[in-house]
Amino acid sequence: MQDEYTVDVFTVVNGAPVQWRVDTRTTLLEALRDSSGLTGTKRGCDQGACGACTVHVDGVRVVSCLMLAAQVDGREVTTVEGLIDEQGRLHPMQEAFVRHDAFQCGFCTSGQLMSAVCLQREGRAGSDAEIREYMSGNLCRCGAYANIVAAVREAAGGGA
Repeated sequence: MQDEYTVDVFTVVNGAPVQWRVDTRTTLLEALRDSSGLTGTKRGCDQGACGACTVHVDGVRVVSCLMLAAQVDGREVTTVEGLIDEQGRLHPMQEAFVRHDAFQCGFCTSGQLMSAVCLQREGRAGSDAEIREYMSGNLCRCGAYANIVAAVREAAGGGA
């Protein structure tokens, strides 16, 4: 039963069509985690400040805690689970994160990866300073920043 406080959302998540019936106040983060079981997207600050909930919407990175699920109606969403290809192989950015030990506790890693993939696609990984600038919306409580920058640099073709 639909009422004035619910909405049907038709979207594509990680390449698969999805339909959600959600409260109009439901965030994309909540829909992904609670309605689709995609728990790779992390709830950190719920204020858009930490980047742990970063996903791609139509190829653009967004903090899913500040976006309503209704806003992705008719759009394509990619989460960290969607970075793995059909054969189960890791995305090159994920492989670089592993090689460079670019995580410690791992809580921020999914958001870091999603931002890194976008900045690489945007051509914003030309220097360490540029990587730091465009990754600045993703916080790492453990301080693995040097390893994250090295991983992004490598995956973007800038060497190890």
